[in-house]
Amino acid sequence: MPRVATPQDNGNPPDKPPRFLDESTTSSFFWRAHTVTVLAICIAIVTYEVANTDPSQDIVYNTKRSLCMCAFVFVCFGVTQAADGPFTRPHPAFWRLILCLSVIYELCLIFLLFQNLSDARNLLSHLDSDLGKPLPEQSYGEDCSVWDPDHPDGPLHNVWAKCDFFIIAHFLGFIVKTIIIRDVWMVTTISVTFELLEYTIEHQLANFNECWWDHWVLDVLLCNGLGMVVGLWIMDYLGQKTYHWRSLWQIRSYRGKFRRVAAQFSPYFWTEFHWRPRSSLGRWFAVLGLAAIFLSFELNLFYLKYLLWIPPPHPILQVRTGIVAFSGAVAMRETYSFMFDSTRSKLGQQAWLMAALAVTETLMVVKFGADLIRIPPPVHVQVCWLLGLLGFIVYTLGYFVIPNLGRFRGGRYRRTVSEVGINLAVSAVNEGGCGSSGEEHSGGVGNKADSKTTKRRRIKIKNKK
Repeated sequence: MPRVATPQDNGNPPDKPPRFLDESTTSSFFWRAHTVTVLAICIAIVTYEVANTDPSQDIVYNTKRSLCMCAFVFVCFGVTQAADGPFTRPHPAFWRLILCLSVIYELCLIFLLFQNLSDARNLLSHLDSDLGKPLPEQSYGEDCSVWDPDHPDGPLHNVWAKCDFFIIAHFLGFIVKTIIIRDVWMVTTISVTFELLEYTIEHQLANFNECWWDHWVLDVLLCNGLGMVVGLWIMDYLGQKTYHWRSLWQIRSYRGKFRRVAAQFSPYFWTEFHWRPRSSLGRWFAVLGLAAIFLSFELNLFYLKYLLWIPPPHPILQVRTGIVAFSGAVAMRETYSFMFDSTRSKLGQQAWLMAALAVTETLMVVKFGADLIRIPPPVHVQVCWLLGLLGFIVYTLGYFVIPNLGRFRGGRYRRTVSEVGINLAVSAVNEGGCGSSGEEHSGGVGNKADSKTTKRRRIKIKNKK
């Protein structure tokens, strides 16, 4: 893949946009905060709802209306007053809105978490009368024949029967995952691991019972694989693109103005991610933790819709998927900056919130589906996971721990001069510095080591005399 343009190419540190156009300081109507205007609109709408709506004795209606107004006021406050994240396109207010919706979703999950399963289902049925009804279980693994020439619907009828809406969802989902993670090996690991998890819990969720070719051909190779290819193509395009932004008022032609408005929905600049999970033991577990969070969001979706009786086409699931996708993009950028930018001392607000969402959803699955998750998997599945865990432990010890045992002497970790120079050079590159800074640091360490060696030689010569 060609080298991707980064903010360092313009002489800026990480997470800082290029110098050619600072949109945050412009005085145009589009970039103003409009805090007073939003406050006036918010107060006007609340006042209108209070003054022009007849009181009702229906507690359910009043509760719905009150909660909607609470969410509306909170969103108005957050869109104008919340801190900006790393993304500015199409507008920082859009990403502040996503943050507010994530907070509301987290609060709803916390509220449902302290209910029992029956009450949680009844609460959702007040939002939509179609909810609160048991879902039919659908299994895809009864007939795994690929070619059946005697069937009246055609020899490939079984294959075509498996091609439903979820095929498109898989494809689009992995385009988004590839753009969010920006690492083909990490996305591939998530794709393969999720299929293995489907094998593991197919005895709990019937719709995970699929044929082998449905797992590895339709899902991994076709849907996920093609999604990753398209995602990599988009990353390649964004990486090779020249980012030179001009104000809309500096463009004279109407065609140029239209293209500038369309380009407002593209990134302000593009940063390539280099996770380097095998660079250190801490980085190894950090990247694995990120993959585990991604997989937890995937599995929790299927568990929650099964436990709370939410059919797949319902808007609740679509809104949840949109919130997780947009919030995950911001959270991944903040996490990458937190891991690689030494100037950042705290985790970003969206990354913090996404971690809380993953934990809260998992707690709901454990609480509401305690009887379901207690069903043990088959013996061969347990043996496979035990062998996989053993292989993971052996690999981690063999790659990170055992090669470093010789460097521990007397309880102190001794690093060679070359390793110190390499680490300083890598950190300088990560922080947006040039190669010369790393060389200067390593040279300083080398001079210090040479001075120590000279002192030792002088002491030896004096002792001999």
